Amino acid sequence: MDDLELLDELGKGAYGTVRKVRHTKTGVEMAMKEIRLELDDAKLNAIIMELDILHRATEPQIVEFYGAFFIESCVYYCMEFMDAGSLENLYDGRCSVPEDVLARIVGKTVRGLRFLKDELQIMHRDVKPTNILINRRGEVKLCDFGVSGQLEKSLAKTNIGCQSYMAPERIKGEYQNMLGTYTVASDVWSLGLSIVETTMGTYPYPPETYSNVFAQLQAIVHGDPPQLPDSYSETARDFVARCLEKVPSRRATYAQMLEHPWLLGDEARGLDGVDMRGWVKQALMRKAARKEREREQQNDAAA
Repeated sequence: MDDLELLDELGKGAYGTVRKVRHTKTGVEMAMKEIRLELDDAKLNAIIMELDILHRATEPQIVEFYGAFFIESCVYYCMEFMDAGSLENLYDGRCSVPEDVLARIVGKTVRGLRFLKDELQIMHRDVKPTNILINRRGEVKLCDFGVSGQLEKSLAKTNIGCQSYMAPERIKGEYQNMLGTYTVASDVWSLGLSIVETTMGTYPYPPETYSNVFAQLQAIVHGDPPQLPDSYSETARDFVARCLEKVPSRRATYAQMLEHPWLLGDEARGLDGVDMRGWVKQALMRKAARKEREREQQNDAAA
């Protein structure tokens, strides 16, 4: 810890906080995750698993891991700092993400998820916009494997993750006490829901629409899945529809997703075919301007 200069707080999670730090000996800026250890063995094992996964996850679509250390009742580990934040931080209202940018983000995310499954035999289990990180260079990387777990015969043993992004079969399994009834297809659903949220500018099942959480979850299980706004192409809408199939066995696999015309079109555009840097810059400027307007409105109201 003596080698680190503490900077901004980046966020808080279920186990602790994430802060931006600077390694004083090298000048490298990092995101440092602090986890309090007043945890049971299962949670501690999940942390150890995450550290092991991060060590092995040497892939361009996965955040880089620098190392970890313990102090008293906390474990700290340092990873690559993605200076534009999460995807949630960058979308700003309906259709604020152009289709070519969206396809590039989704393609990178699918490749990261496929790497986890094929090379490390794990599934993410908490796919959502806050766990898809982007930097000012326009690079897209997955983070937060604290909820990852080993796959055994393609079935996950535990039921972990953000309930709002759970696939219908996961929700049913949880309430029927049938854990381990879902496969990696559940991550595909969560990705589809994240794509829709990004294009709508809001979570597709807003809590204020429902009388309680149970009604919200019932809508996910029994209602029609959400769709992309009409302004996106039929090819993009078809891709998302394949992710949001209610029956898990009908959902697209990662291999099928990468062969879908929508992502093949993105691949054909090449590295320089999408101005990711420019979009990130504009998105951050829009966010900053909106926050400034909100701050001025609050000051006027207080006056």
